[in-house]
Amino acid sequence: MSSLRIVIPGGSGQVGTLLARHFHGLGHRVTVLSRRPRPAAWKTVLWDGISAGEWVAELEGSDVCINLTGRSVNCRYGAANRREIYDSRILSTRVLGGVIASLKDPPRVWLNASTATIYRHSLDMAMDEATGELGGNEVGAPDTWNFSIRVARDWEEAFFATATPRTRKVAMRSAVTLSADRGGIFDVLSTLVRRGLGGANGSGKQMVSWVHGEDFVRAVEFLIDEESFAGVVNIASPHPLPNREFMRALRRAWGVPLGLPAPAWLIEIGCWLMQTESELVLKSRYVVPGRLLDAGFRFHFPDWRAAAADLVGRWRGPADP
Repeated sequence: MSSLRIVIPGGSGQVGTLLARHFHGLGHRVTVLSRRPRPAAWKTVLWDGISAGEWVAELEGSDVCINLTGRSVNCRYGAANRREIYDSRILSTRVLGGVIASLKDPPRVWLNASTATIYRHSLDMAMDEATGELGGNEVGAPDTWNFSIRVARDWEEAFFATATPRTRKVAMRSAVTLSADRGGIFDVLSTLVRRGLGGANGSGKQMVSWVHGEDFVRAVEFLIDEESFAGVVNIASPHPLPNREFMRALRRAWGVPLGLPAPAWLIEIGCWLMQTESELVLKSRYVVPGRLLDAGFRFHFPDWRAAAADLVGRWRGPADP
């Protein structure tokens, strides 16, 4: 891959930092657009995610746009938070569409975040891009689940709504991305395990779709390079597994033999106390990367047991003498 100009709107979070760090380390010119710019090894530029501004100059003549903008879903889904979650994704995608369509020299590819949550709660079948069933109409599904699916569907609709004939578009339906960075999801799960709370969540039968951070970054590189890729693509390990097995493998990686299980009612209470939603652990996400596999993409970490061991090693590395 020759040197590229890569712009990452909303790139100050965990996933954006993974990408920025990787591409900067390879010598690419990385610019992160952020509502709260902070010092970094790469360039950071202020934007509000709503209107055009000086940041537009960063996209003119760039090669790649990777939009990750969106308020964290790690919160309670009250009215104000719902509006922020929705608007931060939809409005930023719309303004980027309008700007990219107007540029004299637009990026040749625009990758936009989406989510594997767009698929229905599934215990019975794996969801790939061709045959997967979108959610939103399941009988008895909690309102919070349906809200998440509406956000995902409207997000993709906003992404594809504006014609950008000189810019290829890919919506990345990503599973939970796990890295050893402090404060990330892997860090949170690991803390629970080390405190003896790493048992099965709920029934433990719900499927967990995940992707190692290294494979996420490699998949993004692959999508940039493969000019035949457009439309939606699942970015997830080819081997999702039940929550019970997921937590068991994580305990084994940490050398913790036992973990207290958490029934659904207790999870609801815990999530209320922690000001988050139980959907994050109780919804069954059974997602597989059909298009990536068909195109010959090879995962370095297709299986969770090896991925968990690697992540624990990385987590320990910088912290232990």
